[in-house]
Amino acid sequence: MTKTSSRRARRRMTGKERREQLLDIGRVLFSERGFEGTSVEEIAAKAGVSKPVVYEHFGGKEGLYAVVVDREMRQLLDMVTEGLTAGHPRELLEQAAFALLDYIEQHTDGFRILVRDSPVTQTTGNFASLISDIATQVEDILGLEFKARGFDAKLAPLYAQALVGMVALTGQWWLNVRKPKKAEVAAHLVNLAWHGLDGLEPKPRLIGHRKA
Repeated sequence: MTKTSSRRARRRMTGKERREQLLDIGRVLFSERGFEGTSVEEIAAKAGVSKPVVYEHFGGKEGLYAVVVDREMRQLLDMVTEGLTAGHPRELLEQAAFALLDYIEQHTDGFRILVRDSPVTQTTGNFASLISDIATQVEDILGLEFKARGFDAKLAPLYAQALVGMVALTGQWWLNVRKPKKAEVAAHLVNLAWHGLDGLEPKPRLIGHRKA
């Protein structure tokens, strides 16, 4: 087959396919090198296109980065929202812990991007604002539980931020060490959140259906 016929045989990407390709390449590069360490030239080279193609789809590196961050934030929020289905508060804590740990495990590149510090994230949203969004959802659940137990419901936002922040920071640590196993990490997180230091279980257990 000649070079000419080979080029003809190779199907040209649609605009949507090219956009998705650039997003995939950008996600990997931003994860490995951060926003500042990634260039439009490198993104274009990896995709086998010229720089103007990247500008055509995203207006530049900033635009591409903003879309990547927005997608990852929505992915994590969706996973947390879909995971919170239990009726018992302790099991809800387990589900929230698993949702974040699942995201870290399945979308490692995205998580690394979200926790990086970049000037661009000040306008497109960063990990702190993402955690705040998740905490707002947990806050509603805690508020109902506080009322049922006779506690001050106005304190629910404080506890929601504390609980979600604890899980998120532990998740950052677990991303690098990957030990102990995910279910064990979730069990220990819930152990501390549910019992406090004074009532910690030596060998915490999971009460929900999920065990791994």
